[in-house]
Amino acid sequence: MKFNLVCLALAVLCGAAVAERARYDNYRVYQVRIETDRQLELLKAIEQNPDGYRFWSEPAKVGTEVLLVVPPHLRGHFSEIRAKLALRAELHIEDLQEQIDAESRASVRRESFGWNAYYRTDEIYAWLDSLVASNPGVVSPLNIGNSFEGRPIKGVKVSYKAGNKAVVVEGLIHSREWISGATVTWVLNQLLTSTDPKVRNIAENFDWYFFPVTNPDGYEYTHTTDRQWRKTRSQASVLCRGADPNRNWGYNFMQGGASSVPCSDTFAGPSAFSEVETRQLSDFVATLDNMSTYLAFHAYSQLLLIPYGHTTARLDNYAETIAIGTKAINKLRERYGTTYKIGNIAEAIYVASGGSIDWVKGVLRTPLVYAYELRDLGRYGFVLPPDQIIPTAEETLDSIIVILEEGAAYGYH
Repeated sequence: MKFNLVCLALAVLCGAAVAERARYDNYRVYQVRIETDRQLELLKAIEQNPDGYRFWSEPAKVGTEVLLVVPPHLRGHFSEIRAKLALRAELHIEDLQEQIDAESRASVRRESFGWNAYYRTDEIYAWLDSLVASNPGVVSPLNIGNSFEGRPIKGVKVSYKAGNKAVVVEGLIHSREWISGATVTWVLNQLLTSTDPKVRNIAENFDWYFFPVTNPDGYEYTHTTDRQWRKTRSQASVLCRGADPNRNWGYNFMQGGASSVPCSDTFAGPSAFSEVETRQLSDFVATLDNMSTYLAFHAYSQLLLIPYGHTTARLDNYAETIAIGTKAINKLRERYGTTYKIGNIAEAIYVASGGSIDWVKGVLRTPLVYAYELRDLGRYGFVLPPDQIIPTAEETLDSIIVILEEGAAYGYH
């Protein structure tokens, strides 16, 4: 009887959690500098037992910085930690809820789809459908299957002529990284509407496969329930939902930087490709025998990352990939002065195995594979204001043009 009552109580609590939207009133976001092994050890312990804390970036090594979300009831505890360990912490966001409200306020939205606001999955899909209708013979619909909760994973193919090499564009695999999907849709729109000769060149001489929302369940959950949600929404355990879809791919799965704890934000899943979303995307991508380039979009940190995440060992065309990427980020900087760094995942940020770009490179041997960590450097983190969508997308397209032009010069297309 007691066990049944406990189960009933949990069911009621879980049901209430689903029905209510998580709020982050007076939650603060700090940028914390890790300067000693002792500080790193403490932050890793907090990550494993957060009790209300939440990391926006993982505490991985000394000499790096992380963003840490501190709830109101832990301010005193955090002050004690800072004093005890001489932890350098700079306040970036005073009230996280205020920033979330500003990011999603209805007053900035237009009746038609655009890039002055962040749009939900159904709105993005409706816009994709409109592109198919208005660009017959050029834009064709893609539906690679359904998510765990039954939402379609939709995309479009853009092709102006036969015989082109393929470029795959992946967005919103991590659901809280809203700028990812907005950037992907803006780039897609430019390929169809821009008159710039360089844009027309890449639009018409490659076949493009766009998937703006590859984790639709998680993305919807960030709009309806918890803005900070990162994972899928599968049933990971009795108490926890979801796996990290960018730790779930079947190349060097669980070889570092991924968790086996179901409640962790970096839970890799019970097995490689356990998540239906990653399984269906990988199955589709594997059918493209003409793919020369794969571009994945994440946020934040202003990095251009290349495989691999499980090791610092160089990939087979490391020098050329770095050279092309360096030219790309130099071009990106020209428009607004936004600075990016480039590097292997394990070197540039931390060991993180099971990611999509590692599988695309390691299994499919795709020549050019990059993952963007878009704006910013932590001032807003995942909650990037909508007025930065277009500038972010503009400079990103500048760099994509260079990647494809330079790739052609190296004979990859």
